[in-house]
Amino acid sequence: MTLAPPSAPTPGIAPADRVALLARCRAIVSERHVLESPSALTVYESDGLPGYHRRPTFAVFPGDRAEVLAVMSALAERGVPFVARGAGTGLSGGALADGTVLLGLNRLKRIIALDPVARTATVEPGVVNATLTRAAAAHGLHYAPDPSSQSACTIGGNVAENAGGPHCLKYGVTQNHVLAATIALPTGEALTLTRDDATRGYDLLGAFIGSEGCFGVVLDVTVRLTPDPEKILTLLADFTRVDDAAAAVSAIVAAGILPAAMEMMDQATIEAVESSVYAAGYPRDAAAVLLVEVDGAAVGLDEDAAVIEAHCRAHGARTVRIASDATDRARLWQGRKKAFGAMGRVSRSLAVQDAVVPRTRLAELLTAITAIGVAHGVRVLNVFHAGDGNLHPNIPYDAQNADESTRVHAAMREIMQRCIDVGGTITGEHGVGLDKLGYMDALFTAPTLEAMCDLRTVFDPTHRANPGKVIPVHRCREWRAAPNARQS
Repeated sequence: MTLAPPSAPTPGIAPADRVALLARCRAIVSERHVLESPSALTVYESDGLPGYHRRPTFAVFPGDRAEVLAVMSALAERGVPFVARGAGTGLSGGALADGTVLLGLNRLKRIIALDPVARTATVEPGVVNATLTRAAAAHGLHYAPDPSSQSACTIGGNVAENAGGPHCLKYGVTQNHVLAATIALPTGEALTLTRDDATRGYDLLGAFIGSEGCFGVVLDVTVRLTPDPEKILTLLADFTRVDDAAAAVSAIVAAGILPAAMEMMDQATIEAVESSVYAAGYPRDAAAVLLVEVDGAAVGLDEDAAVIEAHCRAHGARTVRIASDATDRARLWQGRKKAFGAMGRVSRSLAVQDAVVPRTRLAELLTAITAIGVAHGVRVLNVFHAGDGNLHPNIPYDAQNADESTRVHAAMREIMQRCIDVGGTITGEHGVGLDKLGYMDALFTAPTLEAMCDLRTVFDPTHRANPGKVIPVHRCREWRAAPNARQS
């Protein structure tokens, strides 16, 4: 499969429009919340995936709902595209503005309401994921979706990407916890979407969640809070063979146990973590470690843990230990959740993917990924959500080395195609953004991609919201050129 160019450049803003919009935005949000100098915009050229660089023409940071709507109305009047951005922790290049306006939402960080009786919270898009859980903790509640970047990522971005995290195996992704959202359409109009709408018609809230900023902007979101479990047990098993760890995963699920989380790291990832400030006490000589967590009512939980340990040992685990207390548990999880950060010590650049494959094909795919890395002369570090087959093959490399970059991207293309070939898909939680545009044609038919364009147009008729993302540019151009002559 040949990887298509990530996207065509977004047409720049006409000089007259730029001058007028700068003045208008400064009047709305004040001078200090509009950035236009190259040095100030440098930090917004990339997201958590450092391989892409796109510079906005300027960035504007509204402070409340009224300012968001006013800025979006000003952009709509002149037909100017925009890209919404939260914390910038995304891993698909999805929040990069290429020569157009960047709309920063990180100042909208109020928890508007928290109802411990109804177990709901209404928050603005700039509220950090972990901050919401800390606010709910006093009531014995937490917000279940827990991306590895939860200490920095924001709820608005979680909604845009339908973020998951290790505990989505049991608790589900963002989609399963959002009850309502007020959004700003690209026209500057506000619209409230709720779960109740789905009982009377189309589930537009469900369509909006995971739309990667291509349908509009979150103004506030109402989420479901989850009661804290009575007891939590976290187990760490280490293996001398990756295949054995993968087989243990299937055996645990087949036993009828649904862990809250089941995560795996290979030896290269273990070494990166243990050599970093995030060292968690993983055995460096293990081929793989399996982190399994069960939670819920105290009665019966020890028995579940015993069954998990038995299956791990039956499939070759050298040791299985249970976290001794909350501090020990947090340390084990720190190693997993900070694994991507630890890889920064390995090389200055990192290619990251998050393909999803059937859980029963994990062992086969891990063997194939290793072989692909060897064939292309690159080192693959694997860390992934083993319980739901969400793979994260990562390749550290030097982006300044043209030959190495070519081999890295060739290896990634081959890995992704192999995942598609076994019935998998190209993203589980990072989104398509810029990074996976080249795989969309391999996964979806032309009519399906055109249907996606149709849906996008319902929310954004002129395709100004996050242009050049998710759907390959050529497909939307075909759609725009001949909307009544669809390809078959």
